[in-house]
Amino acid sequence: MPSSTEKRIASVKAHLSHSVSPSPSPTESLAAERANPSFPVRELTYFVDGGQEITKLNEKFMFELERTAVWKMDDIHNLPLPAVRERALKKIKSVLHNMANEPPEHFQRRVVFMGLVDPGVYTRLNVHVNLFYSTLSGQATPAQLNYWTKRGARTMNGVTGCFSMTELGHGSNVAALETTATFDETTDEFVIHTPTITATKWWIGGAAHTATHTTAYAQMIVKGQNYGVKVFVVPLRDPNTFDLLPGVNIGDIGKKMGRDGIDNGWIQFTNVRIPRQNMLMKFTQVTRTGEVVSPPLAQLAYGALIGGRVLMIRDSSNFAKKALTIALRYAAVRRQFSANPTEPETKVLDYVIHQNRLLPLLAQAYAVNFTSMEVSKLYRNLLDKMQNARPGDDMSENILILKETHATTAGLKAFCTWNCLKTIEQCRQACGGHGYSAYTGLASMYQDFAVQCTWEGDNTILTLQTGRSLINYYQEAKSGGNIPAGVGYLKNVEQLSALRCQGDDIASITAFDTIIEAWGVVAANAVRTAADIFDASISQGASKEAALESCAVERLHAARMHCYGYIFKKFTESILEAPQSVTVILNKLCLLYGLYNIQENAGEFIGSQYFSTNQMSIIRQQVTELCSAIRKDAIPLVDAFNLSDFVINSPLGRYDGNVYESYFNVVKSNNPQQPVPYFESTIRPILNANYSTQEIPDLEIDQ
Repeated sequence: MPSSTEKRIASVKAHLSHSVSPSPSPTESLAAERANPSFPVRELTYFVDGGQEITKLNEKFMFELERTAVWKMDDIHNLPLPAVRERALKKIKSVLHNMANEPPEHFQRRVVFMGLVDPGVYTRLNVHVNLFYSTLSGQATPAQLNYWTKRGARTMNGVTGCFSMTELGHGSNVAALETTATFDETTDEFVIHTPTITATKWWIGGAAHTATHTTAYAQMIVKGQNYGVKVFVVPLRDPNTFDLLPGVNIGDIGKKMGRDGIDNGWIQFTNVRIPRQNMLMKFTQVTRTGEVVSPPLAQLAYGALIGGRVLMIRDSSNFAKKALTIALRYAAVRRQFSANPTEPETKVLDYVIHQNRLLPLLAQAYAVNFTSMEVSKLYRNLLDKMQNARPGDDMSENILILKETHATTAGLKAFCTWNCLKTIEQCRQACGGHGYSAYTGLASMYQDFAVQCTWEGDNTILTLQTGRSLINYYQEAKSGGNIPAGVGYLKNVEQLSALRCQGDDIASITAFDTIIEAWGVVAANAVRTAADIFDASISQGASKEAALESCAVERLHAARMHCYGYIFKKFTESILEAPQSVTVILNKLCLLYGLYNIQENAGEFIGSQYFSTNQMSIIRQQVTELCSAIRKDAIPLVDAFNLSDFVINSPLGRYDGNVYESYFNVVKSNNPQQPVPYFESTIRPILNANYSTQEIPDLEIDQ
């Protein structure tokens, strides 16, 4: 009788004796995916970008980056930290003529692609453009802005700026910053000082190596009275010698989780004197005699900060697009296993579980793309109002717009960056073992993007701020006041909470109006729950801050539910403006986004009794069917993102599908074969060492 080993060998031989059909090549596989798209890819690209002219600009900027020598990244993985930072600044230098000569909106679009290729460069440049200079343009008087612009603050020619808000001991709680700016009436100067170690400015991008000036946030003290945090332009280095100025001490924070191209540093001020005019006085003014004129609402001074959050919502869509392009193209050429040994192996993307893993994230990337466009419009409206405001104007309308924009962007910045980070990691895992390689792009993308969840507002704190605003809007609506359209569902919470989905067929359960209503019900219930806890705490004598803390968990949850519904609604509104040729595929994506997230939060919808368990089963079935339907267009859908191979910068995400040869070549070029450098010092001693006197027995092999 044959042994078990002999039986296994015979089975393998029998299996191998079958003639296995060869699989198509990766390039053939990807070409086949593009053969019959259900929509015109180019028209979808135009709509996603916001118009044909913008698409042409995008392609121009990608092409120019690829053709610029310093942007070649062949050896980026092996550069030491100082070399990475030096190269980052050379890359910035290569586009300064564009910054000086292009319309600002064109240059900002160029910067988007710089960021997708090298996030460290993007951050280093944006610290100056979108933090330092935007603070000047948002908070300086016209005369002050003109002064700093003439000195080169817009183009980095003579003035290179950084943004000093965060301190070692304080980040999100800006009101508690410790740095002081004390007015000396005898000399008409402010004295900037770091009184404690925790007041050290920390994480200041550009401070370690680059900046000549900073916009420093400090407690303004005039005649012994603290007027709260204001902004001051403080010179740091002599632009000619680059020596630190008296009283300024700067150090390098060093290695970080990601974005090594940005030179984050720390700053301490020891009684640094600056002219009174270096205080930005668009909203608060200090006269020569020490008279302080404050705005009706202190938050007006922080309007410019919202811009960073708007950019991060946009970045969340763009980096998700890049990650999904890599993962989905790879999934369309990677083959694993086969139902029949005589057939080619199955594409990974053809597995239902892989479709359910990635395609809802693809729908989310599209949803966030259109939401970011709408939020940008909201922010531009705010900027127009703020830039036209003058001291003494009635600020009531501006204040309402500011509150709405702050609440919306705070919650969406957190929601979108959290979900983008999850998307990148899911895409990395979906690429299997190769996703762990630095050369395939997803590991570094995760490291570089992670900071978006904590800078310019920690995500949890920002989400709580949105939750606080939702409670305020709910109370305002109850008292008959006006609230923004984005939270319109709070006008009739009692009636909304009593609604139930009446349909029992697929069409009615999955109608856009049904899904919008469903998210409204869930969000309204969550806001009301948080508000009830808040009101109960107040009635028991708690302070407002203590009452808000008592409902912190509920506020966080309410803000999350609100963001799901807000993004879905913005997606549906965007489709109404889409060309007819792409509405069918966009409807599928929008429906998948809405239903998948209902499925993921099923307890909320069953708990609110809006959907029954039977209706939820229909929704789950529809999610799988939508994934199957969208799978046929998966590659055309990522092609519509229109990111060049240079921007994708991953062999797994190549447009032509030649992933394996490209991957092998990039690994070889970055790791040329050579003798092991530590053979003599370490390996040989290990091989020659005698760690035991026991004799090693012969290895017995079963024949």
